[in-house]
Amino acid sequence: MKGVEKLFLMRPPHISNTKKYMLPVIEAARIAGVKHIVFLSLLGVEKNPIVPHYKVEKAIQKSTIPYTFLRPSFFMQNLIQQHGEEIRRDREIFVPAGNGKTSFIDVRDIAAVAVKALTEEHHENKAYSLTGSDALTYYEVATILSEELGMDFTYTNPSIKQFKEKMKAKGIPTEFITVMIGIYLTAKLGLAKKITDDLAMILERKPITVRQFVKDYREEFLMEN
Repeated sequence: MKGVEKLFLMRPPHISNTKKYMLPVIEAARIAGVKHIVFLSLLGVEKNPIVPHYKVEKAIQKSTIPYTFLRPSFFMQNLIQQHGEEIRRDREIFVPAGNGKTSFIDVRDIAAVAVKALTEEHHENKAYSLTGSDALTYYEVATILSEELGMDFTYTNPSIKQFKEKMKAKGIPTEFITVMIGIYLTAKLGLAKKITDDLAMILERKPITVRQFVKDYREEFLMEN
């Protein structure tokens, strides 16, 4: 941390033990005199103490280091990275989100906001809820995939138990599965449907839509496993 004035902090997805891995980073930043932390958090985190992001936010606030919390909704790119296997192989979306709506966001938009938070003034000690401009169910996402890619995709709406068993079979660590379930529970309970103007205000343009995202990543959705 020596010589570092600003820090972009992101929790690696497979790390849920924030006390062991994240809090020492924040303390090192405090000791080194870091002047600003931009932390990639989670939409609705202030009402969801189950997810690790909640504890990280509290630790940053306790450190007294000026901060900017970026609280994005569910990443569109997770459809490719985390669930691409089922989508490409089985043409299904397999997540336990029920009929809940999600205001999906493209990580390219989050990156653009992060750059501004790190390089511009007046973002200190603020929390931005970053969402897309639409809230969609996974049924609607499956419809968009079908329309844009020219083949049928479905949303199977599994139970939490079914999801947990399938993720375990894929070799995903139990702690990470628990975090994923917590995030999808947010959607299932209707806490992920929130739409805000924060992104449009900061970037002075509309967010990237799910339909545009599918068009941009068409080849990755169709590539062979």
